[in-house]
Amino acid sequence: MIEKNRIGEGRRGGEAAGGAAVEDLRGMWVLLRSGYPLRILLPLRGPWMGWRALPRSLALGPPRRRYRKEALAALEVPVLPVTATEIRQYLRAHGIPFQDGHSCVRAPSPFVGASKLKDETGAATSFSLFIDKTTGRFLCMTSLAEGSWEDFQASVEGQGDGAREGVLLSEAPEAEDSEEVQRIWDRAVPLWELPEPEEAQLARVMFGLTKVTDDTLRRFGVRYLRPARSLVFPWFSPGGLALRGLKLLGAKGQGDRVHYVETTIPQPGAFHNLFGLPLISRRDVEVVLTSRELDSLALSQSTGLPTLALPRGTACLPPALLPYLEQFRRIVLWLGDDLRSWEAAKLFARKLNPKRCSLVRPGDQQPSPLEALNQGLNLSRILRTALPAWHKSIVSFRQLREEVLGELSNVEQAAGVRWSRFPDLNRLLKGHRKGELTVFTGPTGSGKTTFISEYALDLCTQGVNTLWGSFEISNVRLARVMLTQFAVGRLEEQLDKYDEWADRFEDLPLYFMTFHGQQSIRTVIDTMQHAVYVYDICHVVIDNLQFMMGHEQLSTDRIAAQDYIIGAFRKFATDSSCHVTLVIHPRKEDDDKELQTASIFGSAKASQEADNVLILQDRRLVTGPGKRYLQVSKNRFDGDVGVFPLEFNKSSLTFSIPPKSKARLKKIKDDNGLVAKKPSSGKKGAVPQISETHSDQVPNPNKPDLSKPSR
Repeated sequence: MIEKNRIGEGRRGGEAAGGAAVEDLRGMWVLLRSGYPLRILLPLRGPWMGWRALPRSLALGPPRRRYRKEALAALEVPVLPVTATEIRQYLRAHGIPFQDGHSCVRAPSPFVGASKLKDETGAATSFSLFIDKTTGRFLCMTSLAEGSWEDFQASVEGQGDGAREGVLLSEAPEAEDSEEVQRIWDRAVPLWELPEPEEAQLARVMFGLTKVTDDTLRRFGVRYLRPARSLVFPWFSPGGLALRGLKLLGAKGQGDRVHYVETTIPQPGAFHNLFGLPLISRRDVEVVLTSRELDSLALSQSTGLPTLALPRGTACLPPALLPYLEQFRRIVLWLGDDLRSWEAAKLFARKLNPKRCSLVRPGDQQPSPLEALNQGLNLSRILRTALPAWHKSIVSFRQLREEVLGELSNVEQAAGVRWSRFPDLNRLLKGHRKGELTVFTGPTGSGKTTFISEYALDLCTQGVNTLWGSFEISNVRLARVMLTQFAVGRLEEQLDKYDEWADRFEDLPLYFMTFHGQQSIRTVIDTMQHAVYVYDICHVVIDNLQFMMGHEQLSTDRIAAQDYIIGAFRKFATDSSCHVTLVIHPRKEDDDKELQTASIFGSAKASQEADNVLILQDRRLVTGPGKRYLQVSKNRFDGDVGVFPLEFNKSSLTFSIPPKSKARLKKIKDDNGLVAKKPSSGKKGAVPQISETHSDQVPNPNKPDLSKPSR
């Protein structure tokens, strides 16, 4: 139901660690990264003995694209939701003992021989199989076999009649990646073994390791790669016996700040691991999770507590890692020093079971762990101030006062992620926030899909994990539009640069639903919930509502069916803390009239439930050649509404602000909620003035007057 964005048939053989660090990494050999399917079907005829991978040649040199043929075509299968109750009932029905854990159900593994089922304490059975309560996916800690809930059922039921076992196994890093990992690891050296002390000191200063001891670096196995001037963090197998991957962290000075660039081998979506996992003992019951390896070093040295670093920072907590965290009774999440890290910590706590999680709130006296160490703060004392992630349904202001203070102290971060391509949208909406519902409409042929794709792409390039549900146009066509917008130019005229842009586009946290045409709202919501859990989706785009209403059998009344769907999206956005952007066609009206909030098709429920209402006005459809402009007719965050012009660039399929427009931004500022009229510029394509009363928008008299043109 969900597919990762894939442009082209293969991956680039090598890529630089980042555009900002190209000069610093010029001396580094090529990091070969090849794409491969997340899982392959392997029949099991006996006890599983090891990973399987097809070796491929390894060559150094300039970046080259390697083409490979997939062994099996991807199958589009629906996501069948499974509940924890169904998992327990199935295990009981088949006489399989189990233990109910925090986020997983533990059971004896059917993929391990009877001789291996005894654990170190001599117990009759070792509960080494972990089944995710939300998705049903399983992982055997002994054999490292994993697969879906259906795979587990097929394996269990196939044992009785002698059928051949089959299980989906995650593919290990390919031979090419494994050789490159080992090559880099052998080339890297510990910091204290660098021949020049000045170089070692410079590296410590660049990465903020002046107070981290050599003993700490030695315990975690951290090394330094001289050609790339990068730290090398190893990813070992759960037993700590084999090197499975690496993360390279490069640093480059930008003024008085340091810009860090990460490179992982294998690629982030193909292999997940926790930095520091080999140092965890079975007897450990408490752990601190961080978003950076450097923070884990600081915490371990200062507190002596077990610490683990998430592989993708605050971007995602892959469910595949949950079994490794099941043994802990208490998990403290200290992910950073900004509001975005705080939001990620609350989201991750839902997966880990909030009852065992505590969160370190960002603040002046509670920065990131490495910064706290460098400032001489007491990290153990900061950990003791961690707030519980779970509370009862009713709370008092005493429990909320710190969160209120956090939002007041970080006004810009509380406003959400700001757009880089639409500065006037930032002045009105202030930012893109989780848990909100945005309704977007516009006349047929005005460019709704083109605008909303750039709108979402802008956020995606800033790390907002995005799920696209395009029910009207195909994913291939949508991806082509977004890739053109991403490259800001026609790639058909410069195909020699296609691979470069496609590789960069493929690294975005962008996913697509495979639906097309009319779909049931229940199926769509289930898919969205699955995406939020697995990929930590923060933004869902539905284009468009009318194409989803064909299968609704709740009522013959089309308006009632639409109201039900909008209510379902509103509930999903609130419960999942995920922003939903809903594209709705307007009702049929006279061509000479501009669209208003009441022009949205259906009843008033769409505008009532929405936190934001955006209208793409197109004067070309009324008076001939003219300018389009975007109208923000509802803004629940702070009440600012208004309009600003757009200009469409046909070659790049992007919208931009007309550079010579004098009346760029019109906002409502008077106490009666009326648009402040200004004299028209008298030029062709000027933004028309609106004198409509918005009773639901209450301006803030304490805000500065922003009604003047920004230019």
